[in-house]
Amino acid sequence: MRLLALKSASHIATPLLGVGCLLAYSGSNPGGLLAALCVLALGATVATAVHHAEVVAHKVGEPYGTLLLALAITVIEVALIVALMLSGGPSTTALARDTVFAAVMLILNGIIGLCLLVGASRHHEQRFRLHGVNAALTTLAAIAVLTLVLPNYTTSVSGPVYSDSQLVFVALVSVILYCAFVLVQTVRHRDYFLPTDAPHDPQAHATPPTTGETWFSGLWLLLSLAVVVLLAKALAPWVEALVTGSGAPKAVVGIIIAAVVLLPEGWAAFRAARANRLQTSLNLALGSALASIALTIPAVATISVLMQWPLTLGLDMKSTVLLLLSLFVTSLSLGTGRTTVLHGAVHLVLLAVYVFTTIVP
Repeated sequence: MRLLALKSASHIATPLLGVGCLLAYSGSNPGGLLAALCVLALGATVATAVHHAEVVAHKVGEPYGTLLLALAITVIEVALIVALMLSGGPSTTALARDTVFAAVMLILNGIIGLCLLVGASRHHEQRFRLHGVNAALTTLAAIAVLTLVLPNYTTSVSGPVYSDSQLVFVALVSVILYCAFVLVQTVRHRDYFLPTDAPHDPQAHATPPTTGETWFSGLWLLLSLAVVVLLAKALAPWVEALVTGSGAPKAVVGIIIAAVVLLPEGWAAFRAARANRLQTSLNLALGSALASIALTIPAVATISVLMQWPLTLGLDMKSTVLLLLSLFVTSLSLGTGRTTVLHGAVHLVLLAVYVFTTIVP
């Protein structure tokens, strides 16, 4: 069945609906029906952005496709965080940390856990290439500890923050590690990230889109990303007021942002796992986690240095324990090249613990 990029009217009209919501917003805080409409438009536009990214990804093939999807999601996340930081000023000092941490936890325990559980429930046992997953986890663990844990133990500046020189150095290290991973994934050891066998999935064998369809989806992808950023920025005060009014910690805002950004990609990973393409699911999930932390931190570090705003990166002790536990459990779950429903259940329990202890610290 041919992949149709241009025949779905919803994927063309959704960003335009988002533009209409932005015009209706007109600089006033949304509320009631308008806020609900903006939220629906935001979610639909994110899904549309990922759809067009999938069209382009289907044209370029694996593992470039999953890399492109991960980068598209990260562009949304970085743009959202930067927009909220610029509008909120120094009061958003911990927003980047909370959002990046939430993204890593949602991916390691939520997306991967659900994919392992659903995939194994349907296919009993699933396999993937161990070398590629190990490469991704090794890089992710190094960047996560350097950016979210080490700031608690440096002494040049008091508190869970880096000095300007330390912040610039860690940002550069993060970019270097991510570039090294991309080099391994796409050039030196591309075979580590390819599916272990040819899946019996019609979508995997769909005819690639034409060059015209690919260019159209690329342009519509850029429009969708711009609409997502502007809508999220418009809704930010309403979401923060809602969270504050409910008495929940501000860290919940980071979870909401990460969940909105990751939902479409999580759905793509879920579909791949259900179709017995676990390698694609893991490429999507781990690639997104890596891109999220390795590219977001340098972006917000640049703003922090230029604006002379403090940037809180170090996690508290509870969050540090959960992060290290999640990395450890993930390395064990994905350490044999085979997964069962038990692995998925453990990850989902860790996700529930993370969300509960964030709301009830």
